[in-house]
Amino acid sequence: MTLLIIDNEPIIREGIVALLQAYCESITEIHEADGVQSGLKAIAQYKPDIVLLDVEMDDGTGFELVQQLNHPAFQLIFITAHNKYAIDAFRCAAIDFLLKPVDPQQLQESIGRAQKQIEQQNLSEQLAVMLKQYMHRRDPDQKIVLKDINSTYFVKVQDILFCEADGTYTKFYFTNNSSILVSKNLKEYEAVLEPFGFIRTHHSYLANPLHIRLFDKTDGGSLVFEGGLSIPVSQRKKDYVLQRLETR
Repeated sequence: MTLLIIDNEPIIREGIVALLQAYCESITEIHEADGVQSGLKAIAQYKPDIVLLDVEMDDGTGFELVQQLNHPAFQLIFITAHNKYAIDAFRCAAIDFLLKPVDPQQLQESIGRAQKQIEQQNLSEQLAVMLKQYMHRRDPDQKIVLKDINSTYFVKVQDILFCEADGTYTKFYFTNNSSILVSKNLKEYEAVLEPFGFIRTHHSYLANPLHIRLFDKTDGGSLVFEGGLSIPVSQRKKDYVLQRLETR
């Protein structure tokens, strides 16, 4: 399997190569590039299965690089320092990322996930979601990307009723009465959806206030959604939830 590292720091590239050789036996061919232009040339030349892409480089950003790709046929893993806006965009689009300095176990896990998804050709759509989020182009049709064991879903944020924690999984409920179970915990989606106004009403629930019809005070308190579904409000969060609903 062929992998391309695009990063402007030689010491970072050297470190990743060493980690790949030590921990990722399935990677049999490794190439390097040091920027946007050299990265584009290397992608065309080597046709990698996996690309590790830095966010900030000397001649531009990783975001600028991906904007120049037509129908990319590889799995993408970003490498970044603690750039909040970039990380929010990656999470929104379900695109994998590694923080610098790269942790060996996290690298191994990311490569493993990429290998499992190697046949999926959804990167163009995921990049579109990521770029819109990163550039703060919020609109009523803003989407996020959800993945289960079989499929990748591109869902409109406004179509989500609420999210429910299910162990290490999260179940999404939608306005059309459908649902999707995703193998990430609720805390991760809280980080993705809070900027869109979602409210954590309970340790197990995250609600979209757009679809809340009423607050029911009986049995400790619950929120009732359009269509009749309801979720509990914890006593600890009751005042916060009511305040958020009054100011929406």
